[in-house]
Amino acid sequence: MMMPVENWTQELSTLFIINRMQLRRAAYKILGDWDLSDDIVQDAYIKVTEVSTIQNVKQPLAYLFQIVRNLAIDRYRRGIFETELFKSEEEGLFVQALTGMPETNAINRQHLTLMAQALAKLPERTKRVFMLYRLDGYTHRMIADELNISTSLANILIHEATEHCKDVLLK
Repeated sequence: MMMPVENWTQELSTLFIINRMQLRRAAYKILGDWDLSDDIVQDAYIKVTEVSTIQNVKQPLAYLFQIVRNLAIDRYRRGIFETELFKSEEEGLFVQALTGMPETNAINRQHLTLMAQALAKLPERTKRVFMLYRLDGYTHRMIADELNISTSLANILIHEATEHCKDVLLK
């Protein structure tokens, strides 16, 4: 049975409120993190309330659990991908800094020059995505919203720019 969007949204909102803890637990089983689970439930709620078409769902609660499950799996997979992507970068965080030494300053200036040249060779959108991520601290979702692209494209562009910069430094 088809129902007006307002009734559909009201019914799902009510189900969210009543079953919030169970939805949160479902996300936690996948992610193992309560804060991320809260984010997933919130994202699911936003996704459902933004539905602009009339829905025909026979089991709305099962529908909500499926949305939460899918979002949690996506977040889990993205976390694994990002961990692998930036693993070597994070290992470098624990290297003792040799600041103040003239040789180190010269090398750092050379690296900055190389990075500026490498970034100049990137397509404008790729460079913009990389700058938003690395310098401004934007998340993939924030970049996607800012540039009107998908989060997966933002992720791909960040990866391309990172690999390009690594290649330039390792030559």
